Amino acid sequence: MYKIIIRPLLFFFPPETIHSLIVNFLKIGFKIPGVEYIVRKSFTINNNRLKTQFLGMEFKNPVGFAAGFDKNAEIYNQFSSFGFSFIEIGTVTPKPQPGNPKPRSFRIPKDNGLINRMGFNNKGVECAVNQLKNKKHKTIIGGNIGKNTNTANDNAIDDYVICFEKLYEYVDYFVVNLSCPNIKDLHKLQGKDSTITILNKLTAIRNTKALFKPILLKISPDLTNDQLDDIIETFKITRIDGIVATNTTISREGLITDKQTIDKIANGGLSGKPLAKRSTEIIRYLNEKSAGSIPIIGVGGIMSVDDALEKIKAGATLIQVYTGFIYEGPGFVKKINREILKIRS
Repeated sequence: MYKIIIRPLLFFFPPETIHSLIVNFLKIGFKIPGVEYIVRKSFTINNNRLKTQFLGMEFKNPVGFAAGFDKNAEIYNQFSSFGFSFIEIGTVTPKPQPGNPKPRSFRIPKDNGLINRMGFNNKGVECAVNQLKNKKHKTIIGGNIGKNTNTANDNAIDDYVICFEKLYEYVDYFVVNLSCPNIKDLHKLQGKDSTITILNKLTAIRNTKALFKPILLKISPDLTNDQLDDIIETFKITRIDGIVATNTTISREGLITDKQTIDKIANGGLSGKPLAKRSTEIIRYLNEKSAGSIPIIGVGGIMSVDDALEKIKAGATLIQVYTGFIYEGPGFVKKINREILKIRS
């Protein structure tokens, strides 16, 4: 029903319009008595065999919602009813910012993909904190943090520190986003020295806290193997806790969509099916090169149950979906968890 009726209707409107409608619909709809119960009953599987240990936390299942949809921590309570065991909010920046000029989000249905250049549009860390104070469920929350666009790279560390400090009490783990292709010059912070400086600062702050919160680094799918080797060394040097692999890609190789359409869309990070193979390759490379010592959250191009299982087989302990949820619908998480149950039986 979703693919035949609902998705064509949703895809008739621009992606950002639909995003706003869904956010408002969930906020209003879940206030109706019984709606949350029905949704949770329809889309959630509770089975002890799905429970997954990761960085000292117990997840109800291995499937989470990737950062980018619930930027302002507005609907994580509602989305927990769709079967996700964890929701990653953000990317959050210290100050509110509008992001890049519209239009900035584009579907490419022939490739089961999305291209976006949102530019960390969000209402700022204070708004996220206020929203997180309203947490109703035990769903694990990740905080994806970044820098404001107008903050020079030389001062970027200050932005990460602000977000880290303000969110510390309210999230269960952190993801440091240095790899988004839609923020001018952000990619330069992926250099080994810059990355180590930022991560060392955050781990030093964490050492002063009474409660331990894991720190993960989100990496680009466009890194070379030499750069991935640097990531492994950075992981060891900084003693962070894991890697999120991967962010969106700037590559346009192998697309079915005609070149004229892609050129018209222009810049932006590509997600969805075209990213699946490269993301899995990176997970496998990091896992094998580190002899399985790096905890990994796998994300990027999970558009089917098989895609999800491939990420896990490659070395990811947890996985995240985003574009796949948009294309496959609200039953997608349940489908994945059913298949995971089969391989864990």
